[in-house]
Amino acid sequence: MHSLRWIWTYMRDYKSGLFWGFSLVLLVAGLNMLNPYFSGRIVDDVVYGGKMELLWVLLGFMIAVTIVKTVIRYSFQLLFERTSQRVIFTLREQLYARLNELDFRFYDRTKTGDIMARMTGDMEAVRHFTAWTTYMIVENVCVLLFAIIFMFTIHAPLTLAMIAVTPVIAFFAYRMSSEVRPTFSEIRAQFARLNSVVQENISGNRVVKAFAKEDHEIGKFSAENKAFKEKNIQSARVWEKYLPVLDSLAGVLLVVMILAGGFMVIQGSLTIGELVVFNSLIWALNNPMRMAGWLINDVQRFIASAEKIEDLLNEQPGIANTLSKKAPTGSELSVQFQDVTFRYEDEPVLSNITFGVKPGQTVAIVGPTGAGKSTIVNLLCRFYDADSGEAKVEGMDVKEWDIRSLRRHTAMVMQDIFLFSDTIEGNIAYGMPDATMEQVKMAAEKAEAHAFISKLPEGYDTIIGERGVGLSGGQRQRISLARALLLDAPILILDDTTSAVDLETEMRIQKTLRSILQKKTCFIIAHRISSVKEADLILVLEDGRIVERGRHEDLLKRKGRYFNVFKNQFGDFDSRQFGEEVM
Repeated sequence: MHSLRWIWTYMRDYKSGLFWGFSLVLLVAGLNMLNPYFSGRIVDDVVYGGKMELLWVLLGFMIAVTIVKTVIRYSFQLLFERTSQRVIFTLREQLYARLNELDFRFYDRTKTGDIMARMTGDMEAVRHFTAWTTYMIVENVCVLLFAIIFMFTIHAPLTLAMIAVTPVIAFFAYRMSSEVRPTFSEIRAQFARLNSVVQENISGNRVVKAFAKEDHEIGKFSAENKAFKEKNIQSARVWEKYLPVLDSLAGVLLVVMILAGGFMVIQGSLTIGELVVFNSLIWALNNPMRMAGWLINDVQRFIASAEKIEDLLNEQPGIANTLSKKAPTGSELSVQFQDVTFRYEDEPVLSNITFGVKPGQTVAIVGPTGAGKSTIVNLLCRFYDADSGEAKVEGMDVKEWDIRSLRRHTAMVMQDIFLFSDTIEGNIAYGMPDATMEQVKMAAEKAEAHAFISKLPEGYDTIIGERGVGLSGGQRQRISLARALLLDAPILILDDTTSAVDLETEMRIQKTLRSILQKKTCFIIAHRISSVKEADLILVLEDGRIVERGRHEDLLKRKGRYFNVFKNQFGDFDSRQFGEEVM
């Protein structure tokens, strides 16, 4: 019942259309009683009564009723379909908005395939329920009730004999409902896993082909596909156990009518015409009983899908926005970290991180993979919240700033570069969609991207593939850098920005950046010493702690970890020799 109350909160916005829709459903259910009545009149009054003048009148009524029913049915089906599309439109809007509100932790623990299953298969189950199942339930219930009432007015004993089997049908329908519901939840969960395998394979198809692992991936898909098939078969076994019973019990009505009705006609308590009416109305008892099993399946499928959608809509972001709505101001901002500690799940990532950066200064963060370099800037942008300590901008904890305003004042080139399936101009201007073409080109020139963009067949209008397919790693990095530079934010974060470009291009980018960085608070995360040696402050991280800090020259004089990397010209802090030489 909870899922029904939940979907009603969306359907009630269109209650006027639903009122007329259900009214028309009731009207059709009532009209269904007329033609059986006219059939009985034809038998009793025309065939046995000899009133031939009534034949064409009654046939005319039957044809008119059939036409009216068809028009009305078309009308209410259209009303329910329009309502369902509006409900699904609203749900999709809310679901997508919620997905954009949720923080990194949600996406860290939730597979893309599961999200896509909710946006597609689960949405379709909700649409089917609102567009078809709702009115079918009402129509079948009303047809059954109207038929029973009409039959009682004609001959109560025969009616009682025919509906005696109804409680048995209700019992088996209830048993089927309780057994089939868990199977739909399992089918839905397995469908999400199957989606995840497909999504990962498509996204990583280059890696699959590079390692010639097509057979391995096909095997993974086959295993999940087989599990999906088994879940559906498991659900079908419930159907095959109960649906034949329900169909058989519904078929018993015909036997009861022939035996009991025939006996009553012989006894004279029932006319042939009345028996014809009962025979014409037997579908009104049979169909609802036969449909009960299928409608129960649809309702249970809807409940399983609705619960998943509602869970996602109720998912609350762990990063809550401040109520004060304070926004950083000015073109230069300072940053301070005070005893910041952060754990991801149960794993320690950062421990007692403390440093300060004045406006216009550049801080470089170096260290092995997993040392916590990217986590520092993620805390600064409030992609995560520190467990203890404070990350501050302009002396105020980032938790007190308005999140969107804070992030608009921060331009970030992420380590995992993502480019949209759009033009190069659209990707560069993503953070500033109203930027002029001159501004876009200027940002591209600063990022050393203008030269290769100009050589492309369509230039800045070239549409690049998903995630930048068709461009080299260095080209993607430069477009991503241009996107950040165009934003012209007071805080600039460069997370391993030039790792995929050649040294000559890197030198040109750094030369261009020097004049830009003088007016910005900049964070540079890199493995190459050449990328960080000009920084005002270099932080060397290891196991989530700052083990060295200072300027390039000062760190070289100490002959510690930083010195060893410089001495051996390592661009990679992950080398085992790094630890050995320090020891």
